[in-house]
Amino acid sequence: MRSSITGFGLLLGSLAFAPHGKAAIVNSPDLRTPPPAVREETVILGGGCFWCLDAVFTELRGVRSVESGYSGGKVAEPSYEEVSAGTTGHAEVVRVTFDPRLISLHDILSIFFTMHDPTTLNRQGSDSGTQYRSAIFYQGDEQKTVAQAVLKEISAERIWNRPLVTQLAPFEAFYKAEGYHQGYYESNPDQPYCRIVIEPKVRKLREHFKDRLIRP
Repeated sequence: MRSSITGFGLLLGSLAFAPHGKAAIVNSPDLRTPPPAVREETVILGGGCFWCLDAVFTELRGVRSVESGYSGGKVAEPSYEEVSAGTTGHAEVVRVTFDPRLISLHDILSIFFTMHDPTTLNRQGSDSGTQYRSAIFYQGDEQKTVAQAVLKEISAERIWNRPLVTQLAPFEAFYKAEGYHQGYYESNPDQPYCRIVIEPKVRKLREHFKDRLIRP
């Protein structure tokens, strides 16, 4: 009997009384239909030590997640020690997952080129080796086209005094780095490398891209 009452209640909920006492069917939303999924996109970027890019991109509004890892090499499931030796061909990268309705790939790449030096081959400051190269591993023709456009814009604007040496290559694989690398700056703000190298980059981001921050 309980099920009959419930069913009758649902029927009444779908009726609305029109003028002159006539009942009319009201189109109500189908509760079984899931809400539309939030659109997300990912891009793989290398710009020196992945701790730096991780710290920068996690502060941007519209970025869903940032994961440190390895890409662009020939060894499957490499360890940090192997990549650091420079023998695997991998670059230290971050996988940035973002909502393009809140921040575009164009904007992410523009910030990327501001937060690291894309003119030094296989080097960022004192970090040297192919694992520290500037790189964009694009996923599909659309990302490639946007990356090429931003490269041209940055070169034309002469933000840097030397030619850009950023590698533009198709994405093949991403291997997530060991757990202690994830969110490294947030977990180790007083570590010397964080204070000397990463902190100035974070300050630069907060100064030049206030309107893009989660917390302005």
